Amino acid sequence: MKLLVFFSMMTIAVSAFAYGPNYPTTPNTTLTPGKLCDRPSGFRYPEKIAYCERDVTYETKEYLILNYDKKLGYHIRTMNRMDFKIDHFIPLCAGGSNDPVNLWPQHKSVYEITDPVEPLLCQRMLEGKLSQTDAVKLIMRAKLDLNQVPAVMKVLNGL
Repeated sequence: MKLLVFFSMMTIAVSAFAYGPNYPTTPNTTLTPGKLCDRPSGFRYPEKIAYCERDVTYETKEYLILNYDKKLGYHIRTMNRMDFKIDHFIPLCAGGSNDPVNLWPQHKSVYEITDPVEPLLCQRMLEGKLSQTDAVKLIMRAKLDLNQVPAVMKVLNGL
């Protein structure tokens, strides 16, 4: 009997794994295509890119989670909220917007991989070694394919 229960549990675990996580591992570009800051509080870097102060309401965060769950079939609302943050697809430091089309619910297993890219990316912009256009391309490359993060880091470290 114990062996049967074990195999049943293993089948459930394998099935759940086969269908993937109950949360997004990348932004969905239909819901989150990204958007640059269009109401800046200032300008940054040698390129003078528009900068938006962080301003995402609790209601916006809840809307984003609900939207990803309902439209894409995720189960974020049933998971531990502390395991998620609302991520700016195009980071604020790279001139991203607080608009919902630039935001998505990012699980900690994802942001642990992508978060190191952002400060280095923005440091290279500050140094004048990276344009906003190229920074946006690199961050999107990293966030849309986590396997690309090492290659993006290599590019940034080489600048």
